Amino acid sequence: MPAETSGDLSRMSDVVVRRAAVDPAHVAALAEILLDCVEHGASVGFMLPLGQQAAEEFWLNTLDSAARGERIVFVAEESSTGALLGTVHVILTSPQNQPHRGEISKMLVRPSARQRGIADALMHAAERAAIEAGKTLLVLDTASEQAERLYERRGWQRVGVIPRYALRPGGGFVDAALFYKELFA
Repeated sequence: MPAETSGDLSRMSDVVVRRAAVDPAHVAALAEILLDCVEHGASVGFMLPLGQQAAEEFWLNTLDSAARGERIVFVAEESSTGALLGTVHVILTSPQNQPHRGEISKMLVRPSARQRGIADALMHAAERAAIEAGKTLLVLDTASEQAERLYERRGWQRVGVIPRYALRPGGGFVDAALFYKELFA
């Protein structure tokens, strides 16, 4: 859990969580996180081999979407070095009949930075930003048992599992658990 929170800025002793900037250095660093996670098996919409250029294009488009107000992108960075360690986004756009709903997407923490509370701090920031954006319900899907435990600790409700929901980066089907969380200001 973050030790201190101010606006959308969360601090742990050695990590800061904040909104991502549209910055070429961030694009490259976010691409590296995506590549690292996909190479370690994260089923987050990409297949291997995933190249640097494709990963950077994804992040350029994502940050452009954030600039248009369609989503909020958070990054977790090492306090002392500024190195990016993780990211998550809250997708704010939804159909007309679902203005109250947002979606958590691309919860990514470098494998070498896991087990430090970074994912929890990112989720805290994402949930708070969703409330500030007027959302009262968030949804997400995950193919990670470790992530499932995090979401359950944070009060998310598991709806069920969809078999063969997606492919693993290296091929082969993976099931996905669906979660939701009602948000209260």
